[in-house]
Amino acid sequence: MAYHSFLLEPISCHSWNKDRTQIALCPNNHDVHIYKKDGTKWIKIHELKEHNGQVTGIDWAPESNRIVTCGTDRNAYVWSLKGEVWKPTLVILRINRAARCVSWSPKENKFAVGSGSRLISICYFEQENDWWVCKHIKKPIRSTVLSLDWHPNNVLLAAGSCDFKCRVFSAYIKEVEEKPGPTVWGSKMPFGEVLFESGPSGVSGGAGDGAGGGWVHGVCFSHSGNRLAWTSHDSTVAIAEGGKTSTISSLSSETLPLLCVSFITENSLVAAGHDCYPVLFVYDGTKGSVTFGGKLDVPKQTSQRGISARERFQNLDRRATSSETTEQGLESLHKNSISQISVLEGGKSKCSTFCTTGMDGGMVTWDVHTLHATLHTHTV
Repeated sequence: MAYHSFLLEPISCHSWNKDRTQIALCPNNHDVHIYKKDGTKWIKIHELKEHNGQVTGIDWAPESNRIVTCGTDRNAYVWSLKGEVWKPTLVILRINRAARCVSWSPKENKFAVGSGSRLISICYFEQENDWWVCKHIKKPIRSTVLSLDWHPNNVLLAAGSCDFKCRVFSAYIKEVEEKPGPTVWGSKMPFGEVLFESGPSGVSGGAGDGAGGGWVHGVCFSHSGNRLAWTSHDSTVAIAEGGKTSTISSLSSETLPLLCVSFITENSLVAAGHDCYPVLFVYDGTKGSVTFGGKLDVPKQTSQRGISARERFQNLDRRATSSETTEQGLESLHKNSISQISVLEGGKSKCSTFCTTGMDGGMVTWDVHTLHATLHTHTV
């Protein structure tokens, strides 16, 4: 584990280049800073200035080396490196609310932008006019789209939103790709088709179909694309297994709400959020169950063990009203909420290293093998 502090401001979003030597991040404002690794230090080498609202999403395409950003100014830009300068190209999003998240497709021939306009913009390059245009996925989205993740086939797109729903859409664009083959999620994939939807039917909360009762903060397909995981604001983690009748397994964890999730193998995933440390969850496909695998910031967990979410909120309130600060009371590496997880090495099938960034302005790289050994030691 290695902690790097870039800024005093929170990091609202980040993305890595292909060889993991550079990271693009937003210090919770309208600029994007690009840092390059120099030994053990990180040196700022670029600033991308085009947005006039907070940047809410960054994705760095590994093969084309293009960066896409979106923000609360309702705009998205595709950045290309020309010599030593990053040049922006405006994307025609056609939205009237803030853009909240953005993600390149695996083949990098299109990207998706989720927004507060209750829709997803699927953007692709139009050669004739030399600009980026989009098609909208609207129905049945009823609230802000908070998270996106692409299926490995480059066509299906998972989306989590504030209407308590996790959905899988077809984002097939006939102008830029061939007709897709069948998947476990379905075979007919016209643009905008809903192939999966989960979540309670009402907005009052509750278990519904056992798949969560809160805003869906994070979504992630597994490496194979046959499984989909998501995290909700009610501290629920759920996994859907694709098939003729998709089966859903969920776990109401004892953590504070989790904001991000990623598969690290086909059967295990890491999630993080307001508890300031990542946690492990294990999925058993034969039993259809999700179990809590442990806290991954183990060496610093002694005082936090066995504390309920209610007690944790009470403790935070006590610290805020006494001479002892919240930062002094936190024993985790991150000193504030973790907002994003990204896989650094090994991919979603055999992840060996992942990183987290958070509201404390810090970035932590985590070695999966070391964490597994530590977890085993603490559970024996």
